[in-house]
Amino acid sequence: MKIILKIFCLLILLNILSFAQQIKISIDNVTENRAILFSLSGEKQTFVDSISALTAGQFSFSNENLRTGFYRLSFGKHKSITFLNDGKDIEITADAENIAESLHAVNSESNKLYYEFVKLNRDYKTKSELLQLILSRYPSNDDYYDLTKQKLNELQYDYLKFVNMTSQEEPESFIARFIKSSQLPVISTDIPIEEQLEHLKEHSLDNVDFNDDELIYSDCFTNKSIEYLTYFRNPQLPLGMLEQEFQKAVDTLLTKASANIFVYQHVADYLVDGFKKFGFDNVVDYIIENYVVKDDLCLDEQTENSLQNRINQSKLLTIGKIAPNIILPDETGNEINLSEIKADKILLIFYASWCPHCKDLLPEIHKLYKAKNSFEVVAVSLDEKRDDWLNFISENNLDWINLSDLKGWESKASADYYIYATPTMFMLDSGLKIIAKPTNLEELKIK
Repeated sequence: MKIILKIFCLLILLNILSFAQQIKISIDNVTENRAILFSLSGEKQTFVDSISALTAGQFSFSNENLRTGFYRLSFGKHKSITFLNDGKDIEITADAENIAESLHAVNSESNKLYYEFVKLNRDYKTKSELLQLILSRYPSNDDYYDLTKQKLNELQYDYLKFVNMTSQEEPESFIARFIKSSQLPVISTDIPIEEQLEHLKEHSLDNVDFNDDELIYSDCFTNKSIEYLTYFRNPQLPLGMLEQEFQKAVDTLLTKASANIFVYQHVADYLVDGFKKFGFDNVVDYIIENYVVKDDLCLDEQTENSLQNRINQSKLLTIGKIAPNIILPDETGNEINLSEIKADKILLIFYASWCPHCKDLLPEIHKLYKAKNSFEVVAVSLDEKRDDWLNFISENNLDWINLSDLKGWESKASADYYIYATPTMFMLDSGLKIIAKPTNLEELKIK
């Protein structure tokens, strides 16, 4: 009986092993015997496993814990292969000398469609932009204009045929849904050139299924977000007006993304991180105040950690709230109590001598301070070296209330006010109630 039971168990084990998913990736012209497997979500990659090669460049592995979505196998110096895992066997070949052109899915219909889609997108974007450029410049009464228009129509037809038919034999599959939502916008040649930008702003997101949270494990939503933002980018605009344009784009993206809480958080996280990297602080604040705080969104841990002070400041130090009291020494060593300062209005500034914006802003505020004589200024330095702090005060003739404990970002005042950047300003009334949070000189003048 025991022998029969052992045989039975062995047969079950063999049956399981025979049906286990196999992922084989063969790379020519590579000497590496080890690669790193990452899972992808937008532009972020997360470590999954370290893969050893059978021989140089020959990687074969199975992992029943891999969820559906995109993965990246990284090897060598800055080289990698991206593939889609849908639970079925995968076999991919490539040449390390030219991965983009040599990448080939031997076994995996999903990856065949994916690689074809990537190439088709690249070709369609290049060709359609060139043809559109000719149509925008060439005389419309010329035969060549009609020939160019015909060529563009043919290009668009072939592209849409792949997106809507070839790739949709299994419409519920991950790759079919990915392609449907990731497709590039196709603009009818009947729409005049001067109307195309507005058309893109209104309709380029029509095919994106923001309710499909499984697509978080791809670059679909992040790519569509950055594509949409480019329609609002105008290098001719001053920074303030450009940020206002981006805020319009943000409203559209996040309103559509709110159809699904996970997609909503994914897109919000990407936008916050992106605008933060490129220095669009007002857009970051706009997203945090109008979406992250308002809807209590949970951002990615890394993003949230770097922005926690920003979020807390927006949540807890709103206009109308009583600001935390500050007791700090001035440049002579005397302790100053913020709550004991007698003034109808107090401008509280957090700054540092090494901050470029502070070097420009504080002298301008000082001019306003001397000219208006209608508010007191309490300037809290986040410097750590006493000489740096005192030299900055002396060089700029800052004859207002200067405070610092020379603990930098570790200062209790910095923590109490959730300071995440310098300069940061709060306008307080005589009872320390926050009456304004100006972000620049012009806003301060208004207040």
